[in-house]
Amino acid sequence: MSNCHNCGAENLAALVNCSACGTTTPPADLPDDISQIWRIRFDLIEKAGGPGLPMRQQLSFGEHFRMTWNIWAFLFGPLYFLVKGMWRKALVYWLLGFVPLMLIDLASPDSELGPLKFGVNIAAAAWCMLCSNTDYYRKLVLKDNGWW
Repeated sequence: MSNCHNCGAENLAALVNCSACGTTTPPADLPDDISQIWRIRFDLIEKAGGPGLPMRQQLSFGEHFRMTWNIWAFLFGPLYFLVKGMWRKALVYWLLGFVPLMLIDLASPDSELGPLKFGVNIAAAAWCMLCSNTDYYRKLVLKDNGWW
């Protein structure tokens, strides 16, 4: 929690704008070098009720898109999590994507199941894309860096 320097209202740590007066205030608990894009994403996650996103229906389509979609996580998957310092999740997501592909290769080594492998790859990439922003929020704001 941090207090607004303009009106003194108490705000959640990730808010970019004060919830009472709307003044732009840098969150106290976030690193100074975090970009404005991440601050906006964290603000939207707070607006949606935190990392569980219980109030996500209150967001517009554009806000929901900006809050949940991360193209870099889609393109690089577990490597993106590794770069962001979430190595436990990177390892688990890599295993969850790798094991089904190995099982498909064992079931059909002559590539009959190529479309299934493609589908598994897309599903794994989409999962990383949709989870990355809230996972990074948990790491920076809630100081929770993984499952164990």
